[in-house]
Amino acid sequence: MRIAVLDIGGTSIKSGIWDGNRLDEFKEWDTNASRGGGYLMERAKEILHIYGAFDAIGISTAGQVDDQAGKIYYANDNIPYYTGMEIRAVLENEFGVPVAVENDVNAAAIGELYFGAARGRENFLCLTYGTGVGGALVLEGSIYRGDTFSGASFGGIVVHPEAIQENVEFSGCYEKYASTTALVRRVMAVDASLDNGRKIFEAFERPEIRAEIDGWIDEIVYGLITLIHIFNPSDILLGGGILEQKYIIREVRRRVNENLSDGFRGTEIRQARLGNQAGLLGAAWLASNLIPCRAEPDEARPCGASDIRDARMGGEK
Repeated sequence: MRIAVLDIGGTSIKSGIWDGNRLDEFKEWDTNASRGGGYLMERAKEILHIYGAFDAIGISTAGQVDDQAGKIYYANDNIPYYTGMEIRAVLENEFGVPVAVENDVNAAAIGELYFGAARGRENFLCLTYGTGVGGALVLEGSIYRGDTFSGASFGGIVVHPEAIQENVEFSGCYEKYASTTALVRRVMAVDASLDNGRKIFEAFERPEIRAEIDGWIDEIVYGLITLIHIFNPSDILLGGGILEQKYIIREVRRRVNENLSDGFRGTEIRQARLGNQAGLLGAAWLASNLIPCRAEPDEARPCGASDIRDARMGGEK
């Protein structure tokens, strides 16, 4: 089994090869998203050709994805002209192999389900904090996609109704206050030189910066309290590079627990385990189900969970 995988985000494209046991040949490229969806597909083809022959392609991508048709149902202006892009058709025509396409946060949740922090847990929420706030909902081991392929868009929770502005998308909503972008905006109002998460946490001991970080963590907590009271999940996984800071997870757990109704305190809040390779691994698992595996000389079946559910990154058993 040799599966080529891409994780297409607004700022970078990650790529690699999954052999059914481990992810190898990991690379990262600039997306140049402002050039639009057509350019992006040409870039995807260039990257995939680097990997030579493979049996299937798995795509994790930004945007609302019609996974059955393998196309983008809707994408915002971060990637112009991406809405309606027939990703599966474009890549199957180019490479002649089956292609699985999934939303990036859904793919990351699938990766965590089979290879990461959610192994053995079939009902959980997954949230990622970056440019915005992405969400995924896993019920009985399957992604809940919603009627227009945008279920679990937790970034759209209204947390500040007083800030809603007519015709301003997501104004007053969770992602405007809890994303890494929101943290950077808060801190830059205090010190304009602190323009990314790494610089912000290097200045953590400054009282005025610590205050802004704490205020931002409160915003994360508001959304999680709402979600726990709605879904009563066994687990919530939190991902995104900024979540590597142990202080954030520790404070989120403490503050959420302090503000929950007594009947909802069982939810375990954990850091996602697979980091920036979660979407690639989820896409690999989906693509593996498109490859016929030979069980008997004249019998074929799909590869997938039964073959690789116990596999790990790096071949660890």
